[in-house]
Amino acid sequence: MSEAERVAEHTGASATSEEDRGGVARGRRVVLAVVGGAALMAVGGLLATTLVKSPAQVAAETGPPAQGVLTADVERRALAQTVVMRGTVVADQSVTVSPQGVRSGEGVGTALVTKLPLKAGDPVTAGRLIAEVSGRPVFTLHGAQPMYRDLRPGSTGDDVAQLQQALRELGHGTGGDAKGVFGAGTKAALTAHYRAIGYEPLPAVADGGAALKAAREAVRSATWAVEDASGPTGAASPPEGTGSGGKGGATPDPGAPPSPGAGVAPRAGAGRELARARQTLGEARAALAAAEAADGPMLPTAEAVFLSSLPARVSSVGARAGSPVSGPVLTLSGGELVVEAYLKDDKRQLLRAGMTVVISSEVSGTDARGTVAAVATERSAAQPAGPPPQQDPGPNPKGGGNGGTGAGGGADLGYRMVVRADQPLPAGFAGQDVRLTVESAATDGEALVVPVTAVSAGADGRTVVTAVSVEGTQRRVEVRTGTSGDGFVAVTPARAGALAAGTKVVIGVAPRQTRGKK
Repeated sequence: MSEAERVAEHTGASATSEEDRGGVARGRRVVLAVVGGAALMAVGGLLATTLVKSPAQVAAETGPPAQGVLTADVERRALAQTVVMRGTVVADQSVTVSPQGVRSGEGVGTALVTKLPLKAGDPVTAGRLIAEVSGRPVFTLHGAQPMYRDLRPGSTGDDVAQLQQALRELGHGTGGDAKGVFGAGTKAALTAHYRAIGYEPLPAVADGGAALKAAREAVRSATWAVEDASGPTGAASPPEGTGSGGKGGATPDPGAPPSPGAGVAPRAGAGRELARARQTLGEARAALAAAEAADGPMLPTAEAVFLSSLPARVSSVGARAGSPVSGPVLTLSGGELVVEAYLKDDKRQLLRAGMTVVISSEVSGTDARGTVAAVATERSAAQPAGPPPQQDPGPNPKGGGNGGTGAGGGADLGYRMVVRADQPLPAGFAGQDVRLTVESAATDGEALVVPVTAVSAGADGRTVVTAVSVEGTQRRVEVRTGTSGDGFVAVTPARAGALAAGTKVVIGVAPRQTRGKK
């Protein structure tokens, strides 16, 4: 074979080989396309099965779910019944100062505030001038009993004894006055205190001293009358018609002893006149003693405010200089801080003195423990508008001063309850609105406790709980209920050992998902 033939044969063989390879590649592409299409159809079918549901399947999934039970564990712990309410932190003693009927040298007139030396927050000590009304001072004294009458020389009683003690605490001695008797020593002490604060006391007898002057004049005149009746000029002269120039022609016996009156015979009735003069003198001296006892300084009701706890502070100022006194001029607070709350009838029946209380301040985020100190037996009313009563110690037995918390005509507040903290409340608590949680009842130590929803009453009247075992079986356990509080109740099984801590009890039912719902 020639060279040209061999070249032609090789060229033809190469062309045949390339055609075979192109056919194989086309076959592969066809197979891949078929497989891809099948895969897409499979995925589409799967998606269709998840999105397309039969009517029966839709009804099953949208129907009401099957019901299950909710359970809770039986606990063993102490349980307390609590009453929650709001209260306000106030001072143990709060006194409104509203001087009414202030008297000046010109008498009783419209009370007008003429000076207010204090502002809210200022401290107040015993003997301090807190206001001036119509030119007259209003000051504080230490004492628990409020002023209810004017005290003047000759007054007696416990309020006088309180005044004497208050004056002695200020350094003004009351001399030899008996306790509770407004005598000369108390007069001097009261005058000294008024002058110490820059004022003169009002006289107890507002006549400018006329009564005392008249009494002294009466004593002097009576003294002279006694002297005249008992002295030589007071001797009785000879009776008319006797003597040498008299009528009747009788002549005195020259040998008779001389008469006591320098030779003048006593006048008839001279002894009677002397006795009467002496009686008049005694009466005049008694009247003078009474006038002197009544004369001196007095303490008007409107000028003194007694506070049982000092130092105190000014809570608020309700007037200004130049304004008439038509309400509280000042409000003073003293003593430790307490919490005051007012109860409605339902809570009044649950609470009593001695119960434990938790005082919670949302402002500071702190709690304090305390005790119910008192629960009023009578309802309180808000102070009506206008001038308050002249004096009313209010429901707080430690009240004092002019004013108070008198009821009468105001809105009904309820029964006043006072809570006293076990430890003194911080000063920052003053005026806060706090939450009170009062423990009105408690179990005697630890007891079995379940949620109140776990307890039910059967048709036979028995009280039961439904216990659930580990396997899920249920049994009814008869119980006796006790103290309840905060959504729980103490229970005692009728049969000992039928219920124990950790046992699950049914407290309700809950929905349970069906198999078809994802």
